[in-house]
Amino acid sequence: MNRDAIFSDGTIRYRQPEEPAPGSDVTIRIRLDRHDFVTCIIVLDNGRRVPMYYDSQWGEFAFYQVTIPLTEKRIFYHFEIRCGSEYLFYDRFGVTDDYRPQYRFSIMPGFSTPAWARGAVMYQILVDRFCNSDADNDVLDDEYHYISMHSKRVKDWNTNPSSFDVACFYGGDLQGVYDKLDYLKSLGIEVIYFNPLFVSPSNHKYDAQDYDYIDPHYGKIVVDDGELLAEDDHDNRHATRYIRRTTDRRNLDASNEFFAKLVAAAHERGMKVILDGVFNHCGSFNKWLDRERIYEGQEGYAPGAYVSGDSPYREFFHFYEQDQWPYNHTYDGWWGHDTLPKLNYEGSTDLTNYILRIGAKWVSPPYNVDGWRLDVAADLGHSEEYNHRFWQAFRAMVKKANPNAVILAEHYGDASSWLEGTQWDTIMNYDAFMEPISFFLTGMEKHSDRIDESAIGDGKRFEVTMLHCMTAFMTPSLHIAMNELSNHDHSRFLTRTNHKVGRVDQLGSEAAGKDINVPLFKLGVMMQMTWPGAPTVYYGDEAGVVGFTDPDNRRTYPWDDPDRSLIDFHRDMIFIHKAHEALRTGSFMFLSAGRNYVSYARFTDLERIVVVINCGSEEMELSVPVWKAQVPFVGSMDQIMVSGEVGYSIMLIQHPVEQGMMNVKLKPYTGVVYSYKDV
Repeated sequence: MNRDAIFSDGTIRYRQPEEPAPGSDVTIRIRLDRHDFVTCIIVLDNGRRVPMYYDSQWGEFAFYQVTIPLTEKRIFYHFEIRCGSEYLFYDRFGVTDDYRPQYRFSIMPGFSTPAWARGAVMYQILVDRFCNSDADNDVLDDEYHYISMHSKRVKDWNTNPSSFDVACFYGGDLQGVYDKLDYLKSLGIEVIYFNPLFVSPSNHKYDAQDYDYIDPHYGKIVVDDGELLAEDDHDNRHATRYIRRTTDRRNLDASNEFFAKLVAAAHERGMKVILDGVFNHCGSFNKWLDRERIYEGQEGYAPGAYVSGDSPYREFFHFYEQDQWPYNHTYDGWWGHDTLPKLNYEGSTDLTNYILRIGAKWVSPPYNVDGWRLDVAADLGHSEEYNHRFWQAFRAMVKKANPNAVILAEHYGDASSWLEGTQWDTIMNYDAFMEPISFFLTGMEKHSDRIDESAIGDGKRFEVTMLHCMTAFMTPSLHIAMNELSNHDHSRFLTRTNHKVGRVDQLGSEAAGKDINVPLFKLGVMMQMTWPGAPTVYYGDEAGVVGFTDPDNRRTYPWDDPDRSLIDFHRDMIFIHKAHEALRTGSFMFLSAGRNYVSYARFTDLERIVVVINCGSEEMELSVPVWKAQVPFVGSMDQIMVSGEVGYSIMLIQHPVEQGMMNVKLKPYTGVVYSYKDV
């Protein structure tokens, strides 16, 4: 039996409909070698064994199918194939001689993901570091005190972040994003993912002060009076300028109105917008807690839970001591951080309802945001049982308000229990993208905290790791997973190519840009733009920004001196991604892998894309079995992109295919994308 010919997955070519409704029928197909005389059975999780019947033939392949009635319950299945005395199993990992329940295919009737998100090209923006277009809303020196420092306005946009810069601001704002929308459009961006935008005292804003409003330092400040803090004054009750800026409803309303205008402008350009929802914890400045006492006594604001035991928000937080009011310091902080009070959902139905309302508010008019990215989503609540229950309610509320909104979560490890169709749509794809790609190309852990020399260029290890981790997703979730090389929490991928282990306080900021390997970085981008999922560019990556892990990875966008050749490369790779449906929704298959190389395919009934990567320092020749991706045994494929040590080219060149194989010669650090379309 030709094992290499056997293939099935969850795409529409092998499952129709791809996202079936409860009570409907679904047709499941499998591909086999047409020369093999086989008996094929689909085995369901209830033990039912259903024969599959010959359906059609294409080239060297025969297709078998069966139609299965669905209920409302998730079903699991695998295939069993007999050819003479040979008996095989086929599951999501591939062909095997043994039954592997952990790799079964599955279908959750009624689970659907937004069609616009499949393969969508996303762009992540940490607003303070992207573009400063409105000097009137800049955070001022000594505007307030946070953690161990007064707020500081960084005067030189090109200054690298200090090792502790939580209250240092460069002035980036939403007006700056608005002014750069046409740049993002020209790059090919389809979705903007914003790091948190709500009122907050930090530059990262993962410590929300008010979930109902966009921070006026990002939005609009129309009322601006009050005093700054004296140098030796750490009491934020005296920070009346900050209090006015962030609590006056005129500033808050103006900022929300401008944000709605920005979203509308993005939509006019065909771009979606995703907000960052930090709902596990808030910040010590939050109006519900008010540890800084900046809301205390203000008209229109109820007493915070820190201030008064009679606060309507008392149960929003867990207090270890119940007799410490006023000014109760004994609240629970996330991971012990008193600036990040953990929200006590189990203790307050009002809190739960409030956050559910927030989830619906921002995806509804007048804001019309297109989805949420959920910060540390698995940590929310005090038990796994409650966590799942909350996200089920959150999904129901958000999807009712905006059925096309996407819900994606930050998660490390196996997220399958949240991806069963009733909670998240998908996740930030660390396990099945960022980490394996980083180890294969650079050997570097995503924080640059260690290097695994044995992982560099180990194509087979990369293949096995990817196949294993991708099976944790149902296909709809996989095709919208956020595939990043870099982000705000981890070192820049370009810096990882220099193999320097450590962080900025150990190595210094200059080391992040030394000995980098730009051709290797471009191979990462090529893989990002051709892999299943939503390729997500971290702002500035396309312009050559470097940086060790947080906070060095949060450098400003170099508008005065970007790497224009890298921008052009990103633009062309994004164009290729968007121009080929196979790269959005196509099936995925590894073709071959070994020392310093990997080749894989994305394919539909009408189009095949083949990617070949040489990540080593030596030239190599490969014979790639493109027939596996249903490329005709005799003919040619078009080279549509090649990137190497001396640049890249999108000149179309034909490469012959003989007996289903394509012979490829690759120079060091070279990747090639090939295309074949049926006429």
